[in-house]
Amino acid sequence: MNNQVSELERIRQQFEMAPYPTIPLEESPKEATNILYLHNLVTAFYLKNHKITDTKDKIILDVGCGSGYTSLILAEANPGAKIVGMDISEKSVELARQRLRYHGFDNSEFYTLTAEELPSLNLQFDYINCDEVLYLLPDPVAGLQAMKAVLKTNGIIRANLHSSLQREFYFRAQKIFKMMGLMDGPPEELEIEIVREIMRSLKPDVYLKLMAWKPALETDVEQVRANLLLQGDKGYTVKELFAALKAADLEFVSMVKWRQWEIMDLFQDPNDLPSFLAMSLPDISVEERLHLFELLQPVNRLLDFWCAHPIESANPRSASEWSLAEWQRAQVQLHPQLKIPVVKKKLIEHITERQPFNISQFIPEPAKTSVIVDSHIATCLLPLWEGSQSFVSLVKRWQAVKPVDPITLEPLSEQVALEEVRQFLGDLEVYLYVLAEVVQ
Repeated sequence: MNNQVSELERIRQQFEMAPYPTIPLEESPKEATNILYLHNLVTAFYLKNHKITDTKDKIILDVGCGSGYTSLILAEANPGAKIVGMDISEKSVELARQRLRYHGFDNSEFYTLTAEELPSLNLQFDYINCDEVLYLLPDPVAGLQAMKAVLKTNGIIRANLHSSLQREFYFRAQKIFKMMGLMDGPPEELEIEIVREIMRSLKPDVYLKLMAWKPALETDVEQVRANLLLQGDKGYTVKELFAALKAADLEFVSMVKWRQWEIMDLFQDPNDLPSFLAMSLPDISVEERLHLFELLQPVNRLLDFWCAHPIESANPRSASEWSLAEWQRAQVQLHPQLKIPVVKKKLIEHITERQPFNISQFIPEPAKTSVIVDSHIATCLLPLWEGSQSFVSLVKRWQAVKPVDPITLEPLSEQVALEEVRQFLGDLEVYLYVLAEVVQ
């Protein structure tokens, strides 16, 4: 227990001396639609429930808020939500408080606390963000359990662990610098310069230098602290992540950047797999698919995931499984991070010029390649920038935009229009660019 306390104290000292991140107070993420998309409660809620929610009056907790930039992102991404931040570094908490006040987010509170002290806030949260923190804790399960204790029944936790496979060489470097006594306390300028001198002195082909010494480390002090001299840094595998969730009695929802974990993307031709793989891959669990991915392609620094309270009832069906009759009862809306003036302006320009519209340029995160809609589809989608639309109303608009079959020149039948609109909305819903919900 004493070792755990001392480790936490070293972590606290490191961030008390150098609050993270060192982003200027006045910098705003307001235009960073891709980042806002991942931090919007709507994204995680839809992936979990296949339903649309509103962020107004939600209560969001930022665990390990640091200097508050992530808290600011959460505030921008979730209009009308109350933001509560906590960190073990008092200096970091004060900077976070100043940051949100500077940007006009008065509905926010910040506290100097440990994760175990969260119940003292006497609050239950709709969404808990625990970014770049869990892997620093002596026991990630205890951290997950502490967050679960203050999570509403239908709430969601976003947390992450460092990948032991992707960061193998940083962990090896940390062991060397611990042997040298460079991590006995918070790393200051002297320790950072010693690390740089050691790494520079190695031949270019020394494997550790090849893998762990990047050009940015020559000039970026924060990068040296966050990678080579990070107190409490530990790595995990997907198997260990799922074991921690089971021990904390939490249910895996999805990887945050789920498209970066698609096993089928690793094969030259997913439609022509070796027979053994073709037969076995469809039947393996989500955990096994993710573990196989990290063994084949350990490129993701973070095992970044959403989780929630276990749900006894059957999982809701995704839009890809709906019948046409269900689609005809559906309401459709844009993801909030697309429903902004700059996107609408670009869309109208492309419609006017009859040019294809690259909708993924604003939120590239879930798309492996550009997602393009032609000008006819863009015209049909335009009402979504005004508000939620019924699927049926979009079908009627499609019939007005495209009144005849381009091959036969016959009037476009209602049945064909229904199928075409379902197809292009379904293609966009895969990336959560549009969200759909069946109205009972």
